[in-house]
Amino acid sequence: MSKTGTTRVRIEPGQAVPDGATDWERVRTMSDAEVTAAALSDPDAQPMTETELARMRRPTDIKALRARLGMTQEQFARTYRLPLGTVRDWEQGRTRPDAPALALLAVIEREPEAVRRALH
Repeated sequence: MSKTGTTRVRIEPGQAVPDGATDWERVRTMSDAEVTAAALSDPDAQPMTETELARMRRPTDIKALRARLGMTQEQFARTYRLPLGTVRDWEQGRTRPDAPALALLAVIEREPEAVRRALH
């Protein structure tokens, strides 16, 4: 969510209206056990199970992929027809690949030579 976005809260009948104030002093004095208990009490933010975590696909590490292929940023960008600045931004965490780029990166990860042949 962007920092300039709007957050909407639905108040159910009989529910107290949140005042939006955080008692930071109280937060700072909470023990680790209290913090954990407070986090677990939120039904909308339950931790993932080991099974759910195992099913998640890790995002492509572009820098590691490029290193496995033995390519510089310039070579990687040129070979796979990506803007050099985009590759740099991804690697430095300034931006993240969008869905089409993630699909391309997944194919490059599995079949780099096939992608290279298809693009040249």
